[in-house]
Amino acid sequence: MSEQKQDKRLEDFSYALGLSIASNLIQSGVKTVDPVNFMNAIEDAFTGKQPKLSVQEANQILQDFMNEQQSGEASKNLEAGVKFLAENQQDPEVTETASGLQYKVLVQGDGEKPAATDEVRCHYHGTLIDGTVFDSSVQRGEPATFPVNGVIQGWVEALQMMAVGSKWRLYIPSDLAYGERGAGGSIGPNSTLIFDVELLEIV
Repeated sequence: MSEQKQDKRLEDFSYALGLSIASNLIQSGVKTVDPVNFMNAIEDAFTGKQPKLSVQEANQILQDFMNEQQSGEASKNLEAGVKFLAENQQDPEVTETASGLQYKVLVQGDGEKPAATDEVRCHYHGTLIDGTVFDSSVQRGEPATFPVNGVIQGWVEALQMMAVGSKWRLYIPSDLAYGERGAGGSIGPNSTLIFDVELLEIV
């Protein structure tokens, strides 16, 4: 391979690696960085130069920063979720259970209702309250099979009330979903979730 081609491959690899790192950081909740100091740290690491921070100091700074970011996001998500559910409760077609789960019956089936120990096959489409899609068996074109008691609490409760053939829209408060920890990706801490769930069969 010529030197020119090797240089081009290294350029492409370096750019691709930068994109990958940035994407992972964004997924972790990091919205922006100081590009000069970011690149200085990378250069120090690759050239063996003495870093400005010890490993312990760097880890502590990262942990503190991420905790602050998560705490702010958690408060924002919780407030938005509470407001959304309060407004949604005014819809006459929406029912709220004692736990705070809200649901709307889109299609009423006439089959059996599963128990917590049953396995079911479902189609589902999950979004945040702003409409962001985070998971969808519908988009994948393949239903999901799982134990009723093996999913988030909002699903566990709803599925046992649904008859096979039903399709419900679930509005799940964060404490019945992934709570303060979130689930990574689009589902941040204290996120209220919306699912369209179609119960296809008990398997």
